[in-house]
Amino acid sequence: MAHRTREELVVLDGGPDSSLGLAVGGRLETGSGDGYPVVGLLPPLYPERLGDPRFCAAHGTRFAYVAGEMANGIATVDLVVAVARAGMLGAFGAAGLPTRVVATAVDELSARLSGRANWAVNLIHSPTEPRAEEEIASLLLERRVPCVSASAYLDLTPAVVRCSVVGLRRDRTGEVVRARRVMAKLSRPEVAARFLAPAPRDLVRLLVDRGQVTEEEAELAACVPVADDVTVEADSGGHTDNRPMTALLPAVTAVRDAAVREYRYRSPVRIGAAGGLGTPEALAAAFAAGAAYVVTGSVNQCTIESGLSAEGKELLAHADIADTTMAPAADMFEMGVTLQVLRRGTLFASRAWLLRRAYDEHPSLEALPISMRDKLERVVFRTTVEDVWEQTRRYWLDRDPEQVVRAERDPGHRMALVFRWYLGQAGRWAITGERARRTDYQIWCGPAMGAFNRWAAGSFLDDPANRSAVQIARNLLEGAAVLTRVHQLRTCGLPLAPEASVFRPRPLA
Repeated sequence: MAHRTREELVVLDGGPDSSLGLAVGGRLETGSGDGYPVVGLLPPLYPERLGDPRFCAAHGTRFAYVAGEMANGIATVDLVVAVARAGMLGAFGAAGLPTRVVATAVDELSARLSGRANWAVNLIHSPTEPRAEEEIASLLLERRVPCVSASAYLDLTPAVVRCSVVGLRRDRTGEVVRARRVMAKLSRPEVAARFLAPAPRDLVRLLVDRGQVTEEEAELAACVPVADDVTVEADSGGHTDNRPMTALLPAVTAVRDAAVREYRYRSPVRIGAAGGLGTPEALAAAFAAGAAYVVTGSVNQCTIESGLSAEGKELLAHADIADTTMAPAADMFEMGVTLQVLRRGTLFASRAWLLRRAYDEHPSLEALPISMRDKLERVVFRTTVEDVWEQTRRYWLDRDPEQVVRAERDPGHRMALVFRWYLGQAGRWAITGERARRTDYQIWCGPAMGAFNRWAAGSFLDDPANRSAVQIARNLLEGAAVLTRVHQLRTCGLPLAPEASVFRPRPLA
């Protein structure tokens, strides 16, 4: 009965010698009679009712569910299209891709999802490549992408502010209307405060002086927050601070509430939850804690639509909860930033830390001890340092020549670029399925993957061929609705058997 979420349930008092009970249907009467006293009524509970309905209205979705942007195109066009057509929001993983590749993907998404607003493209903070970040921002504006998913930001940049401000106008009622929505994913309350406030005047003025923002848009920027939605990213794959959701979500929600009071917003920014969401229990907990929507990431890498190779998906299928670790990040290597990756079945993390130690202990490639250089060339690079630098040099001459100019005058930067070659290639090998480098695969992954594998074991989702992004999403949402109903019944005082809290995956239409 607890799993019959689409029906109204009546909680009944069985009398002094009996416990509470449940009924479906029946007739309610007042006064004395032969029936049972009613303790409570539970209306039908659909997965569509989880989260904030304003999120669904704003993004044109049926469910308050987002399939997040997995970098290097792992969140493919096909994945985004499938999720969007199923009534959820999908985000394309543009981070790490050349602008021309992102442009092709955006054009395909625009064509296949014409008339829909429930898709997004990632704009990632690139402190070492601001030009690349600006190029992607310009592309998203020119192609009129309906939603920009901003991630990995430690502070606001002209690129992300431009995505927020360009196109601001007032409608007939005087309400400020955006040309696109900005969804910011973050894991620090102080960063949340920046996205929850209006765009800084100095950045807006800079954009006006550049001719990228009009005076009218600059004036209206003071009336709205930078982001429409803020996603609280807890212990996730990739860039993460490994914070627990139960501590982080309330903290950012409090920051949001303070911003609403300070700036007198007419409607509050919606706060979503991401990181560690791989089971119905995790989704139900996030919604119960007040999340307006949920974002999944790691579990979508194992789907049939994912851009990860079959070999990479096989490694993910055997991951358990503790099979992840932290490793140096390629995009922010010189800043010492780390990210969470799969540990089981790959030696990437240990080899990446060898590079980090070499960088911290020595000022240049030439200063590396012979034994260390030999180990790096044999075990990590599998080629000479000179060959790696030549490949790296050609790459940056095409992408950002200034990096080569800087490397030629700064030995430390040259060493960082050489080490980043391995970190970047390791992710590409996992996508292309380079079998000779299987032990070097870099797969961004959080503990949600292991939790999902345990939940899916023995069910139809245990078979990789059945792991579509939509089936995973539908089962997570259906299970979350069931567990929410179970919680409601327990708060009414009903003693429920342990199996009531178990939702097994099944094919859902």
